[in-house]
Amino acid sequence: MNMATTPREDVLDMIIVGAGISGIGMAVHMKRDCPDKSIVILDRREQKGGTWDLFRYPGIRSDSDMHTFGYAFAPWKNDKAISDGASIVKYLDDITAEFGLAERMRFGQKVVSADWDSKTALWTVITEQTDGTHQRLQGRFLFLGSGYYDYDTPYDPGFKGKDKFKGVIIHPQFWPQDFDYTGKKVVVIGSGATAATIVPSMATGGAAHVTMLQRTPSWFASRPAKDAIANALRKVLPEKIAYGLTRAKNIFLGDLIYKRARSKPEKVKEFLTKQTRELLGANYNATDFTPPYNPWEQRLCLIPDADLFEAMNAGKASVVTDHIDCFDATGIKLKSGKHLEADVIVTATGLAMTFAGKIAVSVDGAPVDFGQRYFYRNCMFSNVPNAAGIFGYVNASWTLRVDIVGQYLTRLIKQMDTYGAVAAIPSMPAGTEPAEDDVFDFSSGYIQRGKDKMPKNAAALPWRLNQDYMKDRSDMRQAPIDDGVLHFVRAKELVET
Repeated sequence: MNMATTPREDVLDMIIVGAGISGIGMAVHMKRDCPDKSIVILDRREQKGGTWDLFRYPGIRSDSDMHTFGYAFAPWKNDKAISDGASIVKYLDDITAEFGLAERMRFGQKVVSADWDSKTALWTVITEQTDGTHQRLQGRFLFLGSGYYDYDTPYDPGFKGKDKFKGVIIHPQFWPQDFDYTGKKVVVIGSGATAATIVPSMATGGAAHVTMLQRTPSWFASRPAKDAIANALRKVLPEKIAYGLTRAKNIFLGDLIYKRARSKPEKVKEFLTKQTRELLGANYNATDFTPPYNPWEQRLCLIPDADLFEAMNAGKASVVTDHIDCFDATGIKLKSGKHLEADVIVTATGLAMTFAGKIAVSVDGAPVDFGQRYFYRNCMFSNVPNAAGIFGYVNASWTLRVDIVGQYLTRLIKQMDTYGAVAAIPSMPAGTEPAEDDVFDFSSGYIQRGKDKMPKNAAALPWRLNQDYMKDRSDMRQAPIDDGVLHFVRAKELVET
């Protein structure tokens, strides 16, 4: 039985918003596990890839290993475990071709609204094209794979004097095509993964000198870009088996390191400090590499092949820890009184978080404020029918959540078919809301600034976006779909009303 009272060819079984990591992953799970269902993937951009196509700044790469950032169903075949953006897009291209997703993708379609109608048990989605015209689609299930940050407006700290600077100011989110920085003095503001990527890339790519200007240091961990164990396994084992073993190894080690950082932070601080000191030698300065927080209170910054430290040791890059007073005509004046000369200033100061791609989501015409809803089983939302989305792990690879959510949602859809149900609603009657619990106990600026936009969390599942992949994987695979919380609306009930 299908998910509607009367099957209609013009009604889709699932509308997927976003042709990036989340949307493509969900589409593959639908094609594999629910091959009879019709899907469409909408994206406002003109090509697939999401973040990995949008960001074009120098050196863009994964900030976690590709054996866990890759999907469970698609082995990562490149010998580099920490990979560049172009290789990740190629990986998505190959998956799109393998599973025949191209014909399901519609580009240049900005989703502006999505309204659920309880009388028909359908989502009506309105998209806007580049020429300003609108199109209307209807679907039974809505999947939000549109990412977690504002594609239009990044975070702006509001630096004084920007209009006085005579050089070029660039935000990494909007990197100019073919920008030539040869022989230029560059200051990169920031100390997170983006800054740590841009600095060594520009330093070795022709810049006269690159300075990373940070207000607060980050914890850095260096590891080889190539996983020697993974590449050795690939030589003696079938690709899928080698990938599976490597993936399991990296999931285990990542979980172990994170939990050790939380349980014994001083030991992890000691290890990271020793590694950085040894790699930098005489160029090590404790002020620049000793954060005022414990490891994994913000995301650990991965440095493949110690490239940032190598650029510093070669005299091509440097780190300055200070506060900005203002920009002036020739650079940046610091509150310490020092002045940094610059021809180019890169503001790698963070992203602005949003939720559901700023889509106007409503249920029976009433706007849905996701900040007032609760997460249900890591992906759905309290009292919102037939809708799910992805917010990946903060303490592990984003894609790990994509796979377990995809598996869960296809289980859900099959259960709905068995019941003859047209709607599944995570039911939370008024007055039964659980006490809130902060799962985002991370001090990262973008998380703290955007927490209020995110759905709420309780202390335990099912009303929680958990940050423990191993527990989540078990729960999402084994917990009963019909758990007494999820309310099903049968097709016959729809007809009767």
